[in-house]
Amino acid sequence: MAENVQKAVFFDVDDTLYDHLTPLREALQEALGLADDMPYEDIYNRFRYYSDLLSEEKNLSAVPEEEALADMRRRRFMLALAEFGIFLDEIEAEAAQTAYVNRQFQIQPFPGAMELIETLTHSGIRVGLITNGPAEHQQKKLKALQVERHIPENMIFVSGGVGYAKPDVRLFEHVNTITKTSPEHSYYIGDSWRNDVVGAIKAGWTVLWFNHRNAVAESDHRPHFTVHNYQEIADTLLSVAALQKV
Repeated sequence: MAENVQKAVFFDVDDTLYDHLTPLREALQEALGLADDMPYEDIYNRFRYYSDLLSEEKNLSAVPEEEALADMRRRRFMLALAEFGIFLDEIEAEAAQTAYVNRQFQIQPFPGAMELIETLTHSGIRVGLITNGPAEHQQKKLKALQVERHIPENMIFVSGGVGYAKPDVRLFEHVNTITKTSPEHSYYIGDSWRNDVVGAIKAGWTVLWFNHRNAVAESDHRPHFTVHNYQEIADTLLSVAALQKV
């Protein structure tokens, strides 16, 4: 007889449920006039690196001060683009940030994302989201993605509303407590090494690193699986019996 446990699968949002590169590329082209042949994926990887690094240093993904958050958002543009020989002042960085925000609410889920969520749900798996960022800002993205059609509100956790931010283990512990799930039966899918892989591993969860941009590991932590598209995510979950009814 199958063990009577409740399995749960949680997804990150930014660049896991949807293509986070598209609004960034469009913003850089609009605000800074960058050419079509720029290495946007490499720029994006460094942009996310500095965004995660600066946010963790100042604990900005939990309940940030408005000016500190605005400063971080400018600095991530300045630091990332400097690596590619593009040096911005604060006014230019602010213009890029404004254009970027305007495009973040015109997003579509990755092909197969919502279909997988439906498959998991229909298979008896609890499905949720864990995302860093200000609560109102992230909720606007979720509305654009029409997440409410697929995931109940009580399974969505935004760091700005909880008070803890990835990679803080307390956020994952909070999710387990509220959803009455356990670390050993919780699976997490996310693209960010610093936030998703490190945080969920430390919390004792099974981690699928969604490395669809061929990023480089930033530490000695080892994700349980590395996947590159939603077909691989689905196949991996099946292979570890996450879709079996229990």
